[in-house]
Amino acid sequence: MAEETLEALLETAIDAAHQAGRVTLRHFRTGFVPDRKPDGTPVTIADREAERTIRLILGRRYPAHGILGEEEGETRPGAPFRWILDPLDGTRAFVRGSPIYGVMIGLEREGEPVLGVVHAPALDETVAAAKGLGCAWNGMRCRVSSVDRLCDGLLLTTDMKTPGARGAAIGRAVAAAGMARTWGDCYGYVMVATGRAEAMIDPVMNVWDCAALLPIVEEAGGTLTDWRGRRTIHGGNAVGTNGRVRGELMRILGGGRGKRK
Repeated sequence: MAEETLEALLETAIDAAHQAGRVTLRHFRTGFVPDRKPDGTPVTIADREAERTIRLILGRRYPAHGILGEEEGETRPGAPFRWILDPLDGTRAFVRGSPIYGVMIGLEREGEPVLGVVHAPALDETVAAAKGLGCAWNGMRCRVSSVDRLCDGLLLTTDMKTPGARGAAIGRAVAAAGMARTWGDCYGYVMVATGRAEAMIDPVMNVWDCAALLPIVEEAGGTLTDWRGRRTIHGGNAVGTNGRVRGELMRILGGGRGKRK
């Protein structure tokens, strides 16, 4: 079995993400037709092959570890280490030929998220972090921005057309921000962790969408919670911030006016 220090685990995760990324690029902009999952969301040959690639690498190096993947479910449940995989986050963007998609690998140790890698193959960007080791963007240390007012900042969200109360909350946040864009999915959180945006919000998130992000955003100096403010990857939604605009944004999402006290 390979070494289980966070440094060694992170090196493995980065390698696996890069190898899976190369798999996705073989199918990128090739005109394939995606399949549909039972819930109606698209899935591609790239999603499936990328997850198999990651599982093969992790299984060889850490055969006792558990793995939970979006496409193939969970193996070895209850293991102290559990890898959580989204082999191609942003499938809809990928299908349309957009380069804003990513390979995501997170790791829990005894239920605590301790490591995350997001690799954007088509953009040649990788953000990686592990607890206590900081966050790196293409190998260089990165930090969140120092902007402390939402009206001076960039807010990102995956979809501005979310219906109902959550859609209304996103609308309030967009109106309060200095600039708002839909550079969504995992890349929005990469933007926050690298200081290029102040906040990213998603009304619907699965655990494999969040697992890699919490260590990344926190090690870059920011925060990642659910819409109730809980530090978790299991909340079903997510708010990532540079920390400085968090209070203002959470008040807006909760229905308040978001004014600074």
